[in-house]
Amino acid sequence: MNNEMELHSGGTPALECRALRKEYGRTVALQNVNLSLQSGRIVGLVGPNGSGKTTLIKLAQHLLVPTEGEIRILGMEPGPETKALVSYLPDRDFLPQWMDLNGLLEFYCDFYADFRPDKAQEMLNALHIDSKLPLGRMSKGTREKVQLILTMSREARVYLLDEPIAGVDPATREYILHTILSGYTSDALMVISTHLITDVEPILEEVVFLQNGSVALHENTDALRQRTGMSIDGYFREVYRCWEN
Repeated sequence: MNNEMELHSGGTPALECRALRKEYGRTVALQNVNLSLQSGRIVGLVGPNGSGKTTLIKLAQHLLVPTEGEIRILGMEPGPETKALVSYLPDRDFLPQWMDLNGLLEFYCDFYADFRPDKAQEMLNALHIDSKLPLGRMSKGTREKVQLILTMSREARVYLLDEPIAGVDPATREYILHTILSGYTSDALMVISTHLITDVEPILEEVVFLQNGSVALHENTDALRQRTGMSIDGYFREVYRCWEN
């Protein structure tokens, strides 16, 4: 079931896909993806491993190009202009491991005009990390927090977070979700790719289910819970169990 038409609210979508297809050789990662996401929403991008979540995010970030179809960020084809509007958190460590906090703040100030070092510094201070400690000597959980803080300290129009809470302990997950909410601005689009639906469900306003590279469902989370009488995670488990049989 796809309820996307109910979610259109007018204006240029923050992220839009039209008949989007992406192939890696003979492997089809995405096929016939039609999707429209508006600004001012926190959207969960969910699906089993291999469903196309990371591919879709990389296309939006211009790390990949479509095989067919179109993807647009605020009406523009992904490229240098849209990268200035998009704040992206990959699903793995992406910053130089030799950099310390001071170097990282300077790095972001140099590369992103919308970066707010005061905001980042305030959140980093709360972690009580030695500012001269290289990123590579921090624990995995601390690195995850630092990278997220830097990502959320930009005043971006679109935030793309790929598995931001995967592989970290519950306390770190709670901190990360708090950071996401405190850094998010209401006029931006937030897309959170995850398979840990229970943890992120409380902050989601819409959910997009991907299956085998296609959009199987796009619905408002409150409407979905009311329609099914189930949590998003419970519905996800039941539906995907049926699809896998």
